Amino acid sequence: MSLVRLNIKGISYSQTQNGAYALILNEVDGERKLPIVIGAFEAQSIAIALEKEIKPPRPLTHDLFKNFSDRFSITVKQVIIHKLVDGVFYSSLICEREGVEEVVDARTSDAIALALRFDAPIFTYKNILDKAGIFLKADENQRAREMKDEEEIIEEELLREDIEIKTESDSVFSKMSLEELNELLAQAVNQEDYEKAARLRDEISKRK
Repeated sequence: MSLVRLNIKGISYSQTQNGAYALILNEVDGERKLPIVIGAFEAQSIAIALEKEIKPPRPLTHDLFKNFSDRFSITVKQVIIHKLVDGVFYSSLICEREGVEEVVDARTSDAIALALRFDAPIFTYKNILDKAGIFLKADENQRAREMKDEEEIIEEELLREDIEIKTESDSVFSKMSLEELNELLAQAVNQEDYEKAARLRDEISKRK
């Protein structure tokens, strides 16, 4: 079976569905998206790995695994999402140590969090993407909303009860100076409030 490479499009979340998160994977050479439901901790860990400039004061579990692997010369070469059963994705870590390759079973959310830390590619099989992949195409009514970005469309398709990711605190951040934002960012990281830190980093990036 042929493998299809995926990259991470983003993470969509809902405050009306008890912390449900959807990790959106994008087909590299195509337009299909693969949505995977993940837990809050894994969503946070993936978001931290994506946001390169946010450094936790203490290593998260996936950071610890990376540090442990580096110490013992273990490398994650790639991640393969190899099975889909009853809506649950199954994945494998393809690892290598001293030229010997091993396959390790892993939850998909953990596997992707580790793939980011090892800069390892993510793959799935074509038949899985054929089965679970979705196209997010705008209809005639949606075309009138040209200012709406793709992430918002993804949220509508996957989490119809979602509220927008923009929160009240975001509007407060927009009124602050860069110095104030950087101070708040440092505080958020020290307090391990990475969700707030990510929003602050977004606001700071807009000013640059």
